[in-house]
Amino acid sequence: MFNFCSLYSGSSGNSLFVETPNTRLLVDAGVSSKKIETALKSIDIDPSTIDGILVTHEHSDHVQGLGTLSRKFDLPVFVNQETLDAMPKQKDKIPEKNIKTFKVNDKFSINDLDIKSFSIPHDAANPCGFSIFKDDKKISIATDIGHMTNSIVKNLEESLFVLLESNYDPEVLKCSSYPFNLKTRIAGPTGHLSNEMAGKTISYLLKSGLKKAMLGHLSKESNFPELAYQTVLDELISNNYDENSLSVLVASRDTHSKIIEL
Repeated sequence: MFNFCSLYSGSSGNSLFVETPNTRLLVDAGVSSKKIETALKSIDIDPSTIDGILVTHEHSDHVQGLGTLSRKFDLPVFVNQETLDAMPKQKDKIPEKNIKTFKVNDKFSINDLDIKSFSIPHDAANPCGFSIFKDDKKISIATDIGHMTNSIVKNLEESLFVLLESNYDPEVLKCSSYPFNLKTRIAGPTGHLSNEMAGKTISYLLKSGLKKAMLGHLSKESNFPELAYQTVLDELISNNYDENSLSVLVASRDTHSKIIEL
C-alpha cells in the first residue's frame, strides 16, 4: 500500500496526506488544526497516528495549523532551519523534541519511507518540494513554483504520481481583482506556476513513467478547475499523449480528494 490524498489544496490552504502500511505523513498544515483533524477523520485516519509533518515553506497557507497540530497530537515536524526560523509563531508552539531539521537536497527516512527534498524558486526563506519513496515507487509534490527549473524536473522524473502546482491562467490573472503588485508577484520568477507550464511539465514526465497527476494549489481569483484541467489536457494532446496512459485529477480547495493508490 502506498496512498496519497489531498486534504486541502489552493491559495487559501494546503495539507496533503501520504500513507503506507507503516507510516502516515502530512505535507504542510496550511489550514486550522481543527479542519485538518476533520479531514483526516473523514478518510478514517486518527490524527494521533500521524508519524510526522513535512513542511515545504513558511507561508501561512502551508503552516497555519502546524504548531497547534504538532502540540495537540505530539507530532514530529520535519523542516529546514531557514524555514523554521522564518515562522517564529509556529516554532514557539512546537515542542522542541518534535522539531526535526533537514538540509534541502539531503535524503532522510521516516519508518518505511525515504524522503528527498529539493529547492523550488519561491519568495520564501528556503522553500522546497518533496519526493517520497517506498520500495521502487516514487511520488513527488511540488507547488509554489515561480518558474520551472531543470533541477525540479530532474527530481520529478520517474515519479509514478505527482501533485504539481497549476496556479493561474495568465489571461484570468490579468482580469482578476488582485492589485497590480500581486499580479506581478504571482506571474514572476519566484511566484507561482501557470496552467500551461504545468501541462508542459507533465507532458515531459510521461517519458519517465508518470501514471497519475494531480493539479494543485489553484488560485481562487485567477484560475478555474475546469480551465486548469483543459489547459493541461490540451498540452498533453499536442504532445500525442495516449489518454489511457495517464490519469489527470484536480485537487479541491475545500474537500479531500479520492485516495490515490499506487
